[in-house]
Amino acid sequence: MAAINIHTFVIMRYIIISLCAMLFLTSCVNDMNQIMGMSEYDKLPAVTSYDFQMMYSDSGLVKARLTAPQRNVYEGDAPYMEMPKGLTVIFYDAAHKPETTINAKYGIRKEKEGTMEVRNNVVVINNKGEQLNTEQLIWDEQTEKLRSDVFVKITTPEQIIFGDGLEADQNFSSYRIKKIKGTIKLKDNPVE
Repeated sequence: MAAINIHTFVIMRYIIISLCAMLFLTSCVNDMNQIMGMSEYDKLPAVTSYDFQMMYSDSGLVKARLTAPQRNVYEGDAPYMEMPKGLTVIFYDAAHKPETTINAKYGIRKEKEGTMEVRNNVVVINNKGEQLNTEQLIWDEQTEKLRSDVFVKITTPEQIIFGDGLEADQNFSSYRIKKIKGTIKLKDNPVE
């Protein structure tokens, strides 16, 4: 009777080892198409910073200041910086007085392109009291221009303008709405 139990034990041991080996071999297969399809944006950040601040300057003059609660830096062929928890950009004039403020809940700066895209509840306010609300805005650092291709709302002391798309200088002192959808006058202008 002991010989039968040993024989059964050897067979069961062989079955268990075979099943474990098959399970191990099938669970370790990588789909090469999936691996090759991973983009730069699927990586983990090389650097994560909290309470981040960055200054933009030209000829020793501070032109803008970027602050964000969190910044993630990704390296590779197309390096970029992501601000997943929101950001604020303040643009300054030559006397270092704030001219324009941009707030958004998300931002991504593409280093090679020299652009920053902000999304989700984007609010731009200039020193004239004009306000832009949109869901997406791109700041081109080289041309010092702002642009958007989505719905925009501009509120001035006199009117509210709705449209699709916008082009503006980075301090939002002059702008052009691409497709005006409507205007609401807030003040009556007396005719002289």
